[in-house]
Amino acid sequence: MRRLFILLCLLASPVAAQDRAGTFDYYVLSLSWSANWCALEGDERGSPQCDPSADFGWILHGLWPQYERGYPANCASSERAPSRSDTSAMADIMGTSGLAWHQWRKHGVCSGLSSDDYFALSREAYGRINRPAVFRDLTRDVTLPASLIEEAFMRDNPAMQADQITITCKSGHIQEARICLTRDLELRTCGDDVIRDCAMTDAVFNAMR
Repeated sequence: MRRLFILLCLLASPVAAQDRAGTFDYYVLSLSWSANWCALEGDERGSPQCDPSADFGWILHGLWPQYERGYPANCASSERAPSRSDTSAMADIMGTSGLAWHQWRKHGVCSGLSSDDYFALSREAYGRINRPAVFRDLTRDVTLPASLIEEAFMRDNPAMQADQITITCKSGHIQEARICLTRDLELRTCGDDVIRDCAMTDAVFNAMR
């Protein structure tokens, strides 16, 4: 009877499998419109990313290892943590060194790469996507359909299909463009849990400062 009780307890409370570094299916490249993040969070934090002289548009939020459903995070890794100079060197496309550090600790450790190689791959992925320049020409904040952002990315990246990119919203603002890439950084179809487009027709899009 005691053995049966122990067995039932084990079946009812399975041990969660640890995410393993290097074990994943594809990447999600996340791009954030800096002016929107500043309006929602960054200005209040006094982030240097939001200084008018910074001139950020679409920044690299992160390059995320992804399963076909779900994603690994905070994997155990024997790789050396990036130095302060390593993370500072990513601020030109990520806005701040703090974001680079956070992305390494949560997502980069799951890539199976060293921090140097992960940041180099992130930079390469960022450079492979044409980020629509039209939004830099805005002279005032506007509201627009989230679908317009997706259409702009597909127009400037002719090989991109609608099921390879998703636009997210937060607090009534355009938040991110998330683009799905193979481990070799080629465009690919997003998993069902990623391809959840924002359906807003009046999402706020802030002009650059």
